[in-house]
Amino acid sequence: MDAASLRKEYTRAGLSEDDVNPDPIVQFHEWFEMAVGADLHEPNAMIVATATKEGRPSVRTVLLKGYEERGFVFYTNYEGRKARELEANPMCALLFYWGELERQVRIEGRASRLSAEESDAYFLSRPRGSRIGAWASQQSRSVEARSVLEERVRALEREYEGREIPRPPFWGGYRVEPEVIEFWQGRENRLHDRLVYRRDGEGWKIERLQP
Repeated sequence: MDAASLRKEYTRAGLSEDDVNPDPIVQFHEWFEMAVGADLHEPNAMIVATATKEGRPSVRTVLLKGYEERGFVFYTNYEGRKARELEANPMCALLFYWGELERQVRIEGRASRLSAEESDAYFLSRPRGSRIGAWASQQSRSVEARSVLEERVRALEREYEGREIPRPPFWGGYRVEPEVIEFWQGRENRLHDRLVYRRDGEGWKIERLQP
């Protein structure tokens, strides 16, 4: 199949200024709940784009683990590539794409580490296997073979047998405080609806962007 010949018309819904909540976090909550209710595959999957201080970008998918007025939360290894880039350049972008609903949400903001207490609380809520995995993986570093990781997991399982698994000091959360949040609704003939919220003092300013 020739990629250039692939076509899809977006006809599910529109998005007007009268439709949206003046608070983008409330608006995100409404769309997120719809995505969850539609039984999409991992509706909390979000793309995180980071960049080095020199501007070299990288992107990957992580899972959203919380959101509220202060921002959007995810967890990772603090020694992996995304964390190293966020420490050097905390400006980043997030993207949620819910194709079945013909919607996406794009977020720009600044990332900062969560408190140790917040990261501890979430880590202890994870399945035991995931906690072992956090200790076993030296994220973003090369490894000779998968068997090396598997042996490391077995060793950790023996070490923590019958004991609580603490959070690794190199693992924790980030909160991305939004400065820009854009809601995109697919429309016919590629005339998509784009409403963007920008920080304006203590509130938000909404404007429509051309598709």
